Amino acid sequence: MKAYQLGAQTGLASLTPTTRPDPVAGPGEAVLKVRLVSLNNRDIQVLEGRYGAKKAEDRIPLSEGVGEVVAVAPGVTAVAPGDRVIFPHFAAWTDGAFGYFAFAADYGITHDGWLAEFIRVPAAALVKVPAELSDEQVAPLSASALTAWHAVVEVGQVKPGDLVLALGTGGVAIWALKIAKAAGARVAITSSSDTKLAQARALGADITINYATHPDWEAELLRETGGAGADIVVETGGQGTLAKSIGAAAVNGRIVLIAVGAADGPLPNYGTIIGKNLTIKGIAAGSRAMLARLVRAVAAQGIVPEIDRVFPFDQAREALEYLKSGSHVGKVMIKLG
Repeated sequence: MKAYQLGAQTGLASLTPTTRPDPVAGPGEAVLKVRLVSLNNRDIQVLEGRYGAKKAEDRIPLSEGVGEVVAVAPGVTAVAPGDRVIFPHFAAWTDGAFGYFAFAADYGITHDGWLAEFIRVPAAALVKVPAELSDEQVAPLSASALTAWHAVVEVGQVKPGDLVLALGTGGVAIWALKIAKAAGARVAITSSSDTKLAQARALGADITINYATHPDWEAELLRETGGAGADIVVETGGQGTLAKSIGAAAVNGRIVLIAVGAADGPLPNYGTIIGKNLTIKGIAAGSRAMLARLVRAVAAQGIVPEIDRVFPFDQAREALEYLKSGSHVGKVMIKLG
């Protein structure tokens, strides 16, 4: 099969086309023919050697997509050839509380990922896709959308009338916007681009703040909300923005930490965390059970992803370069076949 591998991980140019034998399903496994793949910021971090220790150079990257089952091991009954399926990149986390065990089976990191014609995966991790949902609707659900779902619904416990604050217009932020609006909540979005803020308003954002124009954007959010602040903060900026997110949060607000990166300072505003009785929780994507709930919500609510651009398989490196440029709003994808 045709595939790409990580290579030396010194930059996007490390991504290398290769060929591999077609995978064969082992005990409890299924083999999928890859149909559509979705890119995420961590794919760039991996190729640049910034996502923990360097991975095996022959690792096939990318962590979310949609495929069609073409083979299953004897005894596998949950899925069958012909089923369209997706799965969370933490394939061993099927339900229940998160544990470090999830990191041992992280597809695209510890195991070969989606950037190939076929992928082999534990059948127990797979979620069947309803016929009414297109490949484009489900391919971007397993990483950034699942992370946003975990933040807004599972941790944030969003309810109608809540204000959800999402930082930036990346994949997690746009999905947080869509999921929150489907739940009847209001949404605030920050960006340094007026063009991207206009796009966010077109997608339903109720409050948009340009943090280049308003460096104290937390004060601007409080002004816009009459001092109330945000009930749920999807914190994608890391410690560089956490102090402002704390300031922007409502009393009894929930701040959900998303960003993974180098620590750039001590935890700020410790007294404010206590004074506001905030819940600040770091999360790592989500489980198979969460993904199944997300799929049901997408089908029931008719949620459609924001897709910026789709590249052909032989332009995978160009797709990653486009993602890194930051000029996108919504998902960047790679189509096979």
